[in-house]
Amino acid sequence: MPIDYLLDRLISFFTSLRLTVVCLALGLVLVFWGTLAQVDLGLYKAQNEFFRSFIIYWGPKGASWRIPAFPGGYLIGGVLVLNLIASQLKRFTFTASKTGLWMVHVGLILLLLGQLLTDLLSRESTLHLRNGEAKNYSETEREAELAVIDTTDPDADKVIAIPQGILASQKSIRPGDLPFTIQVKDFFANSRVSERAANASAPPAATQGLGPRATVRELPRVTQMDVRDVPSAVVEIVTPEGSLGTWLVSEFVEQPQDFTVNHRTYQLELRPRRHYKPYSIQLLKFQHDVYPGTDIPKNFSSRVLLQRPQTGEKREVLIYMNSPLRYAGETYYQSGFDPDNQGTILQVVHNPSWLTPYLSCVLVGVGLVVQFATHLVGFTRKQRTA
Repeated sequence: MPIDYLLDRLISFFTSLRLTVVCLALGLVLVFWGTLAQVDLGLYKAQNEFFRSFIIYWGPKGASWRIPAFPGGYLIGGVLVLNLIASQLKRFTFTASKTGLWMVHVGLILLLLGQLLTDLLSRESTLHLRNGEAKNYSETEREAELAVIDTTDPDADKVIAIPQGILASQKSIRPGDLPFTIQVKDFFANSRVSERAANASAPPAATQGLGPRATVRELPRVTQMDVRDVPSAVVEIVTPEGSLGTWLVSEFVEQPQDFTVNHRTYQLELRPRRHYKPYSIQLLKFQHDVYPGTDIPKNFSSRVLLQRPQTGEKREVLIYMNSPLRYAGETYYQSGFDPDNQGTILQVVHNPSWLTPYLSCVLVGVGLVVQFATHLVGFTRKQRTA
């Protein structure tokens, strides 16, 4: 079969109006199906399986196998972008009378690409501060990391963070240039750690640190919006001279656990994933106002002190509802507070492509106006001539 014939068929396929209709119909089915799936899977898992994937896999409940069942959001959106670009290049020539159409199509393509960039590049985390407390990092509560901290130097700690994905998928991890290997014996995406009774028949969770006095059991993954998984793991520290034992690391364990290798002191801590910043934010005062005689919130705000030692910047900022702090490519929103009104919860959004939807809407709107005005002027001229 000639290559030119195959190329023509391929171009005809991607420029077909039928392909546009099929993609839009598949998108409607995907949104409907993904919305229903949130009841059982929860919002975050449904987003990942339906909208942030190329293929949706299905299998009977409890089965260990799954088969491809439906195109995912990335596949449908990607084909639709190719369809728009190909049809625009094939059908339309750039003339003054079609300037509006070009602007509309470019705006639609940019809107789809902007959504993809938002999914790939954006990051949401939280900053929880108590009155007077300062932090130079925010946390992603639904992701964990195993922090290996070298505390030998009294002036500065050296931290190596192992993401939850690596911790769950790899059995042997050699972090950085550390003189030991971490062997992952067990990993629990959701768990509960309890104190082990003296006469308990169940074996201890680990041999070192808090492990001999604790037990750990796996729990089903949660799907509620206001509840999150609490991961745990049992890891073994292995040096060239041999094993140092096993440790239980969990978000239930609040204090880091110490061990020594080659006369250097290290700590192990499983914690929410941290995103460090070259500046710090200190909560000076949290204010929670209610309507007189009721418990209905009227306003809640956080007065914070922003400090950046490298530039000497030091200023106070008031963050309140609908008035976020935008700084260094991140936006801090007032999202919650502690029940005793002594602490605040700020949502931190990092989205490099946040301007893309606005630019897309402007292009589409201006394109429609230009196209309408072009036809209106042409129609008016014909009427005058007649």
